[in-house]
Amino acid sequence: MTRKLKNLLFIIIFLLSACASGASVDDSEVEPSPQPTPTQRVLTPVPPLEEYIAPTTESAIRQVWANNGEDKVTADELRASQNPGATLNSVWDGTYISLFGARNEVVAFDLILESPEQSAANVEVRLSSLVNEGGTFIASTPDDDLFNFLGQNIELFYVRYLEIEGISTDLFFAGYDYDERHIPERCRRPMVDGEAVGDWTDRPCSGLAYPEIAVPIELETPFNIPSGQNQSIWTDIYIPKNAPPGTYTGVIEVLENGTLTWEIPVSLDVYDFVLPDLPNARTMLYVSAENIADRYIGSDDLLSAETQALLDTHFQVAHRHKISLIDESVPVDEMDRLWAARLNGELFSAEAGYDGIGVGVGNNVYSIGTYGSWGWQGDGQDAMWRETDAWVNYFESRNFATPTDYFLYLIDESDDYEQIETWASWMDENPGAGSRLPSFATIDLPSARANVPSLDIPASWASFGVTSAWQNAANLYRDEYYLYNGSRPATGSFAIEDDGVALRQLAWTQYKMDVARWFYWESTYYSNFQCDGADAYTNVFAQAQTFGCDEGFDDVLGETGWNYLNGDGVLFYPGTDIRFPAESYAVPGPFASLRLKHWRRGIQDVDYLTLAAEIDPVRTAQIVQEMIPSVLWEVGVEQLSDPTYVYADISWSTDPDIWEAARRELAEIIAGE
Repeated sequence: MTRKLKNLLFIIIFLLSACASGASVDDSEVEPSPQPTPTQRVLTPVPPLEEYIAPTTESAIRQVWANNGEDKVTADELRASQNPGATLNSVWDGTYISLFGARNEVVAFDLILESPEQSAANVEVRLSSLVNEGGTFIASTPDDDLFNFLGQNIELFYVRYLEIEGISTDLFFAGYDYDERHIPERCRRPMVDGEAVGDWTDRPCSGLAYPEIAVPIELETPFNIPSGQNQSIWTDIYIPKNAPPGTYTGVIEVLENGTLTWEIPVSLDVYDFVLPDLPNARTMLYVSAENIADRYIGSDDLLSAETQALLDTHFQVAHRHKISLIDESVPVDEMDRLWAARLNGELFSAEAGYDGIGVGVGNNVYSIGTYGSWGWQGDGQDAMWRETDAWVNYFESRNFATPTDYFLYLIDESDDYEQIETWASWMDENPGAGSRLPSFATIDLPSARANVPSLDIPASWASFGVTSAWQNAANLYRDEYYLYNGSRPATGSFAIEDDGVALRQLAWTQYKMDVARWFYWESTYYSNFQCDGADAYTNVFAQAQTFGCDEGFDDVLGETGWNYLNGDGVLFYPGTDIRFPAESYAVPGPFASLRLKHWRRGIQDVDYLTLAAEIDPVRTAQIVQEMIPSVLWEVGVEQLSDPTYVYADISWSTDPDIWEAARRELAEIIAGE
């Protein structure tokens, strides 16, 4: 049977069973309603044992397999060695890797190399090109500069792992302490008669090393795989806009001690449509010049050319993930020097060493006075008018080709509604250009509606709530409100130990609920100052916990404390780390987390949804409802008299194959197949 025919046979259109939508309690209910059941996985047929791939010669790597990257395979897991059939999925049929995508899209897979019996030494993994029948290549050329992206359409990453020593608490898993279902299933204790039993060691994730840091493979080649462990190699493939549709094939080579031991075929089907450069799911991710300057160069000069060049590289890496960044406020008269190239797209051009998604497209968002850092807060209305005039005049005079959302970030997570309303009303009453500058604050939608009527853009923590109150407020702001962060069971979270589909689900939630922009509070939070006496500087390559307090060991939660969170605020890992030189790779740019790549997958899915909705809006809406029946305030609350808690599981499937099946159906709607 030819590979192409096998590929066609392997593609399965999964049946997405409609889930009942519901909530626990809204204004008309007093008892919890049954929660939706996630769409069930349709199992892939298991080939006969002799059809599984085998090494070309003697190898310490006994098994190889792949997934789409959302099945978080921990370092100790030897799934294929125990049962090759347990590894089969929509990307892997036991013999080769099968992918699909649109032009101007990044598709990805995770290759897992298992060494169950002996260490594998001096391992190298190569995939330099894919080619179609007409001789068109999707390829990468070697370059010593890892942050020169020209022509780098295929990137391989050596995945580093972080140990889960304790469960993330409320900010990621709301109600983790009263409903075990708010914790990802893989980290839950056993349930007996509806109650969770057991201790920390009964949690399947306890002490496991989760895949997290995508280090360019050039920095870790060759590498060793210890006996009894596996190693993940992540691959990103960017499909150029001008790539002809059709099937592209190639071979991954695995070498041990210089000898070729494995050849894994790869097949990529390219659809005949193009994803937009400017994503439909807009984002806003904070990056700290202070933390970057500290880790890379040991400086506190945030406006220096060296610091800003490092920031520019973060912007480029984020841009290749369809993510927009914001940072500390800079003076308006420094905007041309520090920010113009980011907003007009010059930073994302060949001249700046950039290629991939969004060539020539600007960052599309700018936050003035992020976290309330604007400098004229105590100077009265005249100062507000003068300064906001200057900012609007700057943006309107530059007239950037990429539409740029800009606003004044008044204050962060404050209930001083009177002060917020005063500032926002001053802006509205400005007789000059400043009246056109939107006001922004992190405040929940119902409170903004009731207490700060002049506020233009409220940004609310993404969580559950009283359904009617939140939906009425959302309707008032239409598509002009933002959400930030995320927590189960309302959305997927940014926790390292959350499911691989968590941030993909987040982007679908943004689409379903018409959220104008999704904000995540920090991406380079390398200094954890939350607790007195704690080590301020986190070794982010060695410690999963990045936020909150580690106050000791709990028999049920593991290491824990106030707001103990794994991965919070860290989506980039420093390529140079002078505070922990043993971990430093001494390169002038960041490494993406796998969570950043999962978020990109969801953002690209929203582009699929947007294109499909133009062709078949009814079926597209059905797919959305089938995939995420109940999110955010749709989940409801348990008691209207105390809307702070809810008993509920998540409503979406955590099976990546279900999500890939939905993407496949959307692709076929768009392509007219």
